Amino acid sequence: KALADALKVNQSVVGLNLSRCSIGEEGAKALAEALKYNEAVAFIDLSGSDIGQEGAKALADALKVNQSVVGLNLSRCSIGEEGAKALAEALKYNEAVAFIDLSGSDIGQEGAKALADAL
Repeated sequence: KALADALKVNQSVVGLNLSRCSIGEEGAKALAEALKYNEAVAFIDLSGSDIGQEGAKALADALKVNQSVVGLNLSRCSIGEEGAKALAEALKYNEAVAFIDLSGSDIGQEGAKALADAL
């Protein structure tokens, strides 16, 4: 939470690696809220941080307004089909994201289809 609060005002950090930090859903929600204000962070690695579907949904909402993030690693984050569908919806609004890693995140066929349709 403290890191997320700092990112709301910090405009110099461009990369954030929180891989395997176990931030969980609540940490992802706090980060997502910060991304609505931050215009500098371009790369985020949350791999292995188990943000779950709700964390992915929060990040997706932030990506609808954030246009600075170009790379997002959510591998092994257990986002499931619903999280993938939320990200797919966000990509319809976001033209900045060029790289997303969802390997090992159990997105299922419906999540994959939603992402394919959004591209």
